[in-house]
Amino acid sequence: MEFRYLGNSGLKVSEVTYGNWLTHGSQVENETAARCVRAALDAGVTTFDTADVYANTVAESVLGEALAGERRESMEILTKVYWPTGPKGHNDSGLSRKHIMESINGSLSRLQTDYVDLYQAHRYDHETPLEETMQAFTDVVRQGKALYIGVSEWSAEQIRAGHALAKELGFQLVSNQPQYNMLWRVIEAEVVPVSRELGVSQIVWSPIAQGALTGKYKPGQPLPAGSRATDEHGGARAIEKFLSEENLRAIEKLEPIAADLGLTMAQLAIAWVLANDNVASALVGASRPEQIESNAEAAGVKLEADVLAAIDEAVGALAERDPAKTVSPATRPS
Repeated sequence: MEFRYLGNSGLKVSEVTYGNWLTHGSQVENETAARCVRAALDAGVTTFDTADVYANTVAESVLGEALAGERRESMEILTKVYWPTGPKGHNDSGLSRKHIMESINGSLSRLQTDYVDLYQAHRYDHETPLEETMQAFTDVVRQGKALYIGVSEWSAEQIRAGHALAKELGFQLVSNQPQYNMLWRVIEAEVVPVSRELGVSQIVWSPIAQGALTGKYKPGQPLPAGSRATDEHGGARAIEKFLSEENLRAIEKLEPIAADLGLTMAQLAIAWVLANDNVASALVGASRPEQIESNAEAAGVKLEADVLAAIDEAVGALAERDPAKTVSPATRPS
């Protein structure tokens, strides 16, 4: 496993982060989830990402139980706040001071830890003053409940404003967690340049395009039985935008590139996002231990310029690049 600094900080994270968005507490049994976490640890993964909203808080509990007994100082545990949880009452969502302060306490309890390494704003809250949100994060850091603060799916302007307020308040905004892969490049035009300027890293989710870049989906063929694309409760809506016939034909062109490098298609996709020097880590999930074992091997893989050019020739013209697609909800969820 290789490690990279998170933003302009001294914190190092593993190049591959284990995330449990669609798996723990929902898709897989707790015993299997624990085996996946064990496999991640054995592969050298030290960074684990979750959120209070995943499986309505259950995913945090499953991860906390799976990591119990591990040396806390050897791991980086990341979680998020914003989306509604619990009974989803009128103050159970957003980035108000009330919701942040209550949510961090709940997350720490479920994760069985005194602190998280990174606490992230899961989306931008248009209905709460940014000053209130950043002051609450300041207090979370000063109370020792989080070591660093990050955001997720914030635009370049929002990152710049949040970073400036954080600096005024005496702490650092170190990361952003956007969707990023060969077919979804909306952060490249604005978010990445601003982040480089400010010392903010990306921890990217969906580096394999929800599984589309594994090559398992074939043009002109039915969706594989039991795949994510056929599971309405397990990510079918998230992957469908990547499964056009045109995309699938382009993805087939990646197969000889991966084969020549001795990589799986998933490893190639992960190595591709890690080729961006503003990316600190690629976030991957797993429903079976062998998935995380294989994907973790993408860490440290260096893609030469000619390989990157061949990938761009195969799929680059189809990639979504509109920076306006990096948008948080216009209103807070109710």
